[in-house]
Amino acid sequence: MKREQSRLLKDVRLRRLVELANAAINPPAGKARITIAVLSGLVCHSVFAAAVLSMIVGMWFGLSKSIGSVPWPYAFLTNAMLLIQFPVVHSLLLTGPGSRLLSRLVPGPHSKTLATTTYATIASVQLVLLFVLWTPSGIVWWRADGIALAVLATAYAASWLLLLKASFDAGAEVQSGALGWMSLMANIRPGFPDMPTLGVFRLIRQPIYVAFALTLWTVPTWTPDQLGLAVSLTAYCLLAPRLKEARFLARYGDRFQRYRQRVPYALPWLVGSRKNDT
Repeated sequence: MKREQSRLLKDVRLRRLVELANAAINPPAGKARITIAVLSGLVCHSVFAAAVLSMIVGMWFGLSKSIGSVPWPYAFLTNAMLLIQFPVVHSLLLTGPGSRLLSRLVPGPHSKTLATTTYATIASVQLVLLFVLWTPSGIVWWRADGIALAVLATAYAASWLLLLKASFDAGAEVQSGALGWMSLMANIRPGFPDMPTLGVFRLIRQPIYVAFALTLWTVPTWTPDQLGLAVSLTAYCLLAPRLKEARFLARYGDRFQRYRQRVPYALPWLVGSRKNDT
């Protein structure tokens, strides 16, 4: 048992999580700091869970079920705004000015430490708004049943599992928002993961975006709503990582350039194919 635990902790991804969790479990004194950290974590992970649940359920039904009730044709504009707000704000907060804004959003001296938690909370709120407030068109083109339902349900679950695995490989503490509040709890500076190259990042450079795109297209219910969502967010998943890669190139330089030449952008190399994606 101890040998197995030792082997697992050699994995840098798991070791980071364990070290951060241990530091947060045994925090230095500071009642106000600990209270802010715990409350931030509770809010972040509660909204994060609500966002994931609303996405899984909402897309399973092809956005045909929601509480949005804006009358048509005004619902088209409302839905478009709900759809646009996520990629726009999500991307803007990753820019230099957006990062500086994140570092000031929480009142008090801990705003910078909580920036990743704040970012995850905002993104989760955006997703909840998108999937909960969407006004369904009422049109259902197709619902899978029988073997087709079993196949698509398996593919849908596999897409979400791939997204979970890619998030772990990229740094679960950052992707979930835990890095900020746990670092504050431990009264340490947030330690960001290194450039991800392990796990599914060995196969493609953008597995999180690819996995998210797969969840959009493996649903068992198709409506005009789901098609609009899938096309729009797939375009975002293909284009937005270019901005991320520009940041990585500026941060890691030649190291990222060599990785980019070795590993494809979104689709794994075909057998015998080694074309560079620059």
